[in-house]
Amino acid sequence: MIKFFLMVNKQGQTRLSRYYEHIEIHKRTMLEAEVIKNCLSRSKDQCSFVEYKDFKLVYRQYAALFVVVGINETENEMAVYELIHNFVEVLDKYFSRVSELDVSFLLSESHLYISFWCIFQLIMELIAVNHTLEFTFDGNR
Repeated sequence: MIKFFLMVNKQGQTRLSRYYEHIEIHKRTMLEAEVIKNCLSRSKDQCSFVEYKDFKLVYRQYAALFVVVGINETENEMAVYELIHNFVEVLDKYFSRVSELDVSFLLSESHLYISFWCIFQLIMELIAVNHTLEFTFDGNR
């Protein structure tokens, strides 16, 4: 399950944030600062999956923007890593070469695409669970 979604620049400024669990505003600020510091301090040679407190961080860098997703322990990191790329590709097509300014000034469109992206992920999870149940209950498959 996705806990939060962040887009930040190299200076550590949050350009877009979306939370899927209730977190108080002052705690969000502290969480974002720690998460950003944790991801920005890593070298390009290090893995893009980071264990952090009671969840995992999956991040990708695109030019001056970092996309960071907080997920629970059971989520597939590689699937989220690829979904981040798909999300950025969609933004790239919509904005014709997305930039930090596009994300900052057209927040409603960016939030809309994040919502679609998370709904798509949920649908894919349900399909996977349904397929597993069919396989379990139907011995012929």
